[in-house]
Amino acid sequence: MLFVEDGAPVIVQGMTGHQGMTHTARMLKAGTNIVGGVNPRKAGTAVTFEAARNGEDVDIPVYATCDEAREATGAQASVVFVPPRFAKNAVVEAVEAGIKLIVVITEGIPVADSAYFVELALEKGVRIIGPNCPGLVTLGNPGVNLGIIPDGIVGRGPLGLVSKSGTLTYQLMGELSDIGFTACLGAGGDPIVGTTLLEALEAFEADPDTKAVMMIGEIGGFAEQEAAAWAKDYMTKPVVAYIAGFTAPEGKQMGHAGAIVSGGKGTAQDKKNALEAAGIPVGKTPGQAAQIMRDLLTKANII
Repeated sequence: MLFVEDGAPVIVQGMTGHQGMTHTARMLKAGTNIVGGVNPRKAGTAVTFEAARNGEDVDIPVYATCDEAREATGAQASVVFVPPRFAKNAVVEAVEAGIKLIVVITEGIPVADSAYFVELALEKGVRIIGPNCPGLVTLGNPGVNLGIIPDGIVGRGPLGLVSKSGTLTYQLMGELSDIGFTACLGAGGDPIVGTTLLEALEAFEADPDTKAVMMIGEIGGFAEQEAAAWAKDYMTKPVVAYIAGFTAPEGKQMGHAGAIVSGGKGTAQDKKNALEAAGIPVGKTPGQAAQIMRDLLTKANII
């Protein structure tokens, strides 16, 4: 099992909002086993998603709380589309309900709120992905699509992918679509996230089906350096990296809350130096990173 079991029952917090409705319909069509939504104001109702599962309409019940939803459905994972000011309570509710994987899509959550629920999740043995991330896709049978990553880009293959950037996640998936992936994880670009680059590498290293890993970083923070230090000592599988932000000006936030260079630290060059010192090649462009990966896989007789 890599992050989540195939066919795991999933609930969606904020399912009845516009984003929740849109992406729940898409996740259902991708084969995700969505079994409930959570909205205390609409508890006891159901939402119909037309032609969402094998061309058939699907009625998804709405529960008042995560605890009630888990009790009724056996949910193992939750996807959170709750607005920033309510997100902390939503994630805490899911953690305390015993949901083991929580994918937090919401952008703009205060850092103090994220710090609180990430720490709580650590104490409870719960994995959080995000916040401010595109989610998680596992390529199994049927596989699981949790979040906003477009489905149908890739099929099953030997690669793992972890990324701090949403759009670059999709680009590298496309660049390597003919090879395929075991899982693609959007770690998120906030200063505090539930699953770091290092922790994703640990999971891919432990997964027997993942033979190599593509890692996408960006300016700001030290997640790439920490991942590089761990990989140098413990990673036995090839890792290739791409770092976004080589031309970013110092002191200016670039897209993500965590993507800011401060005091000359957290630059793309710093990260590139650390990764290459750990034996991880870094592509100058996404296309070059993909080609480096192809060459490594060919040399290792993986493809």
